[in-house]
Amino acid sequence: MFEEFKKFALRGNVVDLAVGVIIGAAFGAIVTSLVGDIIMPIIGAVTGGLDFSNYYVPLSSKVQAGLAYADAKKEGAVLGYGNFITVAINFLIIAFVLFLVIRGINMMTSRMKKEEAAAPPPPPAEDVVLLGQIRDQLASLNSTMKKS
Repeated sequence: MFEEFKKFALRGNVVDLAVGVIIGAAFGAIVTSLVGDIIMPIIGAVTGGLDFSNYYVPLSSKVQAGLAYADAKKEGAVLGYGNFITVAINFLIIAFVLFLVIRGINMMTSRMKKEEAAAPPPPPAEDVVLLGQIRDQLASLNSTMKKS
């Protein structure tokens, strides 16, 4: 049973999937930082210092006005639409970057296929050339015998 599990776990697809998940998590952290630390502050500066992550609507009377979103969540139920906007922008950036990466890979792959297609075919093997010569000689002998 251990051998079967070892065979399954070390199969190429499982290892590739594990690497993809790890890289995806690291990429997600990078994009989250990009959105939270670079893009959202720029958007906030353009819109007059607005910070979307602290926009919410209190759904409970226990929540005091003016609290930060994290503190308001501790006080009671809140509808955090600003956080949703931040996450939605994060998603759009991830989707756009993945689109660019996949588009680049597809372009590179198609370029490589065109180069392979443009390459001249390799010369035929010696035995194929020899058989072709024998065929041509037999055809010429056959045509001369018909004339006689």
